[in-house]
Amino acid sequence: MIAKHLAPLLLGLDLAGTFVFGISGAIAAIEKRLDLFGVMVLAFVTALAGGMVRDVLIGAVPPEGVADWRYPAVAFAAGAIVFVGYGATKRLDRALLIFDAAGLSLFAVSGTQKALAYGLNPFMAALLGVVTAVGGGTIRDVLVAEVPKVLRVEIYAAAALAGAAIVAVGSRLGVPALPLAIAGAAACFSLRIVAIWRRWSLPQSPAAFAD
Repeated sequence: MIAKHLAPLLLGLDLAGTFVFGISGAIAAIEKRLDLFGVMVLAFVTALAGGMVRDVLIGAVPPEGVADWRYPAVAFAAGAIVFVGYGATKRLDRALLIFDAAGLSLFAVSGTQKALAYGLNPFMAALLGVVTAVGGGTIRDVLVAEVPKVLRVEIYAAAALAGAAIVAVGSRLGVPALPLAIAGAAACFSLRIVAIWRRWSLPQSPAAFAD
């Protein structure tokens, strides 16, 4: 179970991640010319699906995404903000990347910390941090008929794993939760943004380039 001193931190990280991933999902929906219902569905799924998968796997049921009204409220609020304010914002391609990287970072950290709080070992906790971070975005990409980022040859899941690993190892070493969360999120976000800027990618099999 979650210690009392960690509960506010985990809630704050989760709600912040929910908001920025909700924005990411709503922007993707509008770019695909979906209607209001589609925008809200993608905002909800992107924001909450990864966390709900994590909660089911660690036995935190019913998942917070449906048990606590604040989660869907934040996701729908993010969708509404983007739906109403989209016309005033034209440079959304860059915004989508930034919000997606921010959501990835926050959820990698909160997912790992929650898994640790439920007694998982650091290795499995880090993996569940990755699941939390990439789950919603993966379903979002499938719903808009794109190959999920986690399956592409770019630094995405690897960035989430880097942030999650910092949290998992640091927790084992006794580093306080708040600075550890900041360090893990900063590492994930920085790696993701630099990878986009420098066009870093993971290796492909040579067979992919064979005639």
